[in-house]
Amino acid sequence: MKRREFITLLGGAVAWPIVARAQQPAKMPTIGYLGPTTSAVESQRITALVQRLRELGWIEGRTIALEYRWAEGTQRALHRDRDRVRPA
Repeated sequence: MKRREFITLLGGAVAWPIVARAQQPAKMPTIGYLGPTTSAVESQRITALVQRLRELGWIEGRTIALEYRWAEGTQRALHRDRDRVRPA
């Protein structure tokens, strides 16, 4: 193998992990909303939240994920979901 070919091959081998790492898809940020009541009662708040996020450039399902949990009036359900869903 000629020296020039060897150096080219070696340079490509060194650069490959950097290129492969750069192409990994970014994990989408997630906001968790634990509502104390039901989705029907909280609909105005959720609409306002989504609208404000859009104004700030965050689009649900595209640039940010929103996860909703509803306690439906029981503290036990709210605590269960809070303990189950931990931020990363």
